[in-house]
Amino acid sequence: MKNNYSLSHRNQEPESRVLYMVGTPIGNLNDLSYRAINILKNVSLIACEDTRHTKKIMNKFNISNKLISFNKHNSLSKIPKIIKDLKENKSIALVSDAGMPGICDPGEDIARAVKSEGLDVICIPGACAAITALISSGMPSSGFVFEGFLPKKKNEREKILSEISQYEKTTIIFESPHRLKKLLRELFEYCGGEREIIITRELTKKFEEHIGNTINNAINFFEEQEVKGEITIVLKGSERRKESKCDESKLKNELKELIEAGLSKSSASKYLAKKNGVKKSLIYNLN
Repeated sequence: MKNNYSLSHRNQEPESRVLYMVGTPIGNLNDLSYRAINILKNVSLIACEDTRHTKKIMNKFNISNKLISFNKHNSLSKIPKIIKDLKENKSIALVSDAGMPGICDPGEDIARAVKSEGLDVICIPGACAAITALISSGMPSSGFVFEGFLPKKKNEREKILSEISQYEKTTIIFESPHRLKKLLRELFEYCGGEREIIITRELTKKFEEHIGNTINNAINFFEEQEVKGEITIVLKGSERRKESKCDESKLKNELKELIEAGLSKSSASKYLAKKNGVKKSLIYNLN
């Protein structure tokens, strides 16, 4: 049976039998909140993505506490032990290397598991790269889609890129530095070069940058540069303009013929898009 609780009763933190999901800085350590510091100092133990990284925060704020590792490699084996500790009246903080735990890491798995045992999960809010990039981009932010890191498998990746090209809402994407150039070429292929985009790197740090403002400009900027730092991408939504007055039935037939001739759907769509002067996604999404 799950516990019901009221925040008005939570005056003495940390409390026993509670998992605290604690937001940590995404770059500038001064962004750590007083409440987060109190939790990290006084919980029974801290579960963290990388103990070496979390020690930097602890040293900065003179925090001394027990650390255990909790990451994508060991989360399945660690979740039962953490639940056991909570049931023994301990309080536990979960932190990621940067930002909010549960965003693109196994934090969501442990939160679900802990709540399924009738135990409490409390979020101590902090910095989030996705929201920080969105707010500073100047793009529509009342509604948005967060995709995190895109899948690496070709079919899954093509499917999500096609969907992203059709989103009318702003899209936020995470990417690693060594894969950014590839992703920009893919976004050019699916969204066109004039789609508005902002590439943010090193958010809240000394060398924070915001690069854009179109996919074409971003590709040109990074063409001769080595990409460094943590990358968050904000892509403006599709305006649903008519791409071209081409005959859809004719395109469907040509797409079918090319696939039957041995081309992949992606290659056939790319060829027909170039031939007809339309975006690849328009061809790819034909049913």
